[in-house]
Amino acid sequence: MSSDEEKQLRAGLFHAAEQGYAVLAKGGSATDAVETAVRALEDNPLFNAGKGAVFNRDGVNQLEASIMNGNANAAGAATLLTTVKNPVSLARKVMESNFHVFLCGPGAEHYAKEQGLEIVDPSYFWTKHRWEQHERGYIHTADTPIEKCMGSSNSLSPTCTHVPISERNGPHDYSHLPMGTVGSVAVDVNGYLAAATSTGGMSNKWNGRIGDSPVIGAGTFADKAVAVSSTGAGEYFIRQGTARYISLRVQLLGESPRQASRAVIAEMKTTGGDGGVICIDPDGNPSMVFSSAGMYRAYCSTATENVPVVGIFGDEVIAPGDIHIEI
Repeated sequence: MSSDEEKQLRAGLFHAAEQGYAVLAKGGSATDAVETAVRALEDNPLFNAGKGAVFNRDGVNQLEASIMNGNANAAGAATLLTTVKNPVSLARKVMESNFHVFLCGPGAEHYAKEQGLEIVDPSYFWTKHRWEQHERGYIHTADTPIEKCMGSSNSLSPTCTHVPISERNGPHDYSHLPMGTVGSVAVDVNGYLAAATSTGGMSNKWNGRIGDSPVIGAGTFADKAVAVSSTGAGEYFIRQGTARYISLRVQLLGESPRQASRAVIAEMKTTGGDGGVICIDPDGNPSMVFSSAGMYRAYCSTATENVPVVGIFGDEVIAPGDIHIEI
């Protein structure tokens, strides 16, 4: 990561936290706040959600999101989206339908259009840096450094060969392929909690793959005790039921969200999973626990004098519950 890239990422995190907190400062609901923060990240091409979503194996952006209102025990989610500009807002519309919880594919996009959400051409989600990441997974380098394979015009050097889409059963080199999620948790003036999560998923994922981000109880969960949003290798979060697991530990074992998050992420680490969670309780105590080398994160409250603080790397501590697990 260059210094310029880091600066832009920090600015994006700061802006999203600032926007979400502004809702709370005006007496808005936690649900409004998390939707606002996540939309800001979905509109920023630097993050793997919305405009910055990665491509799947077939070179398509498939997006997904979920949201949960802890006080009302209401949730909504949508996945396999290709034309909805802000998936988190569709998830909220599903939640507020008071009928279904989870929609996918063309049916979800039809519902988004019916609800007046902004629909875009799939080309809106195309970004050069994500396309290059997608292509890197399908290049045989033959001793040529990967950076020299991709030219400014996306042409390949003579010593690099490209795998056609028809032969792509999976990427040839996973080490270059990004993952990532955006999420937000909040507590409002009434002590009500909410969480929201959105992503483009795993770069070069199979067509139709669904991660943890739209799965209530895995990538997102909120009740009256804690709000949780997850990021990382989604398959591990789905198997563990991470977000709900944290809530159960808080309620049944009497652990703080920080203690529960640490225990759950440490347990996941032992099975080979990497990632992290952000949590908050009704008293506004934050928890940001992760086992990966770093996690993009921001926090804003009266404790930070109403100004967001931002972290990226594992050695940064931006709040009392900011914990990097090394096992």
